[in-house]
Amino acid sequence: MPVLLWQKIMTDIYIKASAICTPNLELLSPFELEGYIIDKSLIPAIMRRRTALSTRMAITAATKACQQAQTDPSELASVFVSLGGEIQVTDALCRLLPDKTALLSPTQFHNSVHNTTAGYWGILNHCQQPSTAIAANDDGFAMGLLEAWSQLQQSPPELLLVCYDELWPQYLAAPIGDHAFACAFVLTTINDAAYPAISVPKITNLNLTLNLAWSELVKQAPATATIPLLQAIKQQQSGYIPLNINSSIWQTHLTF
Repeated sequence: MPVLLWQKIMTDIYIKASAICTPNLELLSPFELEGYIIDKSLIPAIMRRRTALSTRMAITAATKACQQAQTDPSELASVFVSLGGEIQVTDALCRLLPDKTALLSPTQFHNSVHNTTAGYWGILNHCQQPSTAIAANDDGFAMGLLEAWSQLQQSPPELLLVCYDELWPQYLAAPIGDHAFACAFVLTTINDAAYPAISVPKITNLNLTLNLAWSELVKQAPATATIPLLQAIKQQQSGYIPLNINSSIWQTHLTF
């Protein structure tokens, strides 16, 4: 099929709502964004004791985004993106392995898999819709958005995209994991004047100028790659948005 014809039949995607969660709200001040601290009431105590910081942040951001969108989370397919997942749990398990007398916790082993957060989200919301967990190094947000965009071409009308990373043990890969951050978007194929449209992510040939403060922050908290898009949404500013800080810059076009 000719490329131009294929482009014409693609369904437009819109951002219905977004929300941020971070334990350090001062992190958002330089970017004039607002967020939420972790809402412990969203997870029952018996389950909350089993979850790590990453899951609590992701669930808070996802819940707030769904509330803003007035969308039933049980009906949403989802894409969860994280570089390390519950890296603190994985690190603790790895440090136990040399000790042949140590007993590994089944709960910790359960929480070490990369789709842990997606699983807890589904359980909490009685959601049986498809869920995808992605890890794509520095291109995580770009790949997550591309996956969400592609899924909505096949299975409209709405989908949840969540990007998150918790604090890392700093001996692993400093400065990665120096800050904890989560962000969620409710994406839709429903055209509404209040929703900005977003184009399919692709590698750009444009010479995009990257904000230095943001570029440094992404090195410490990969999920903050979402910040330029969040800023453009708040300012209702159309234009090309960078999705990563690598030499091959992924971008999307936001249209109000």
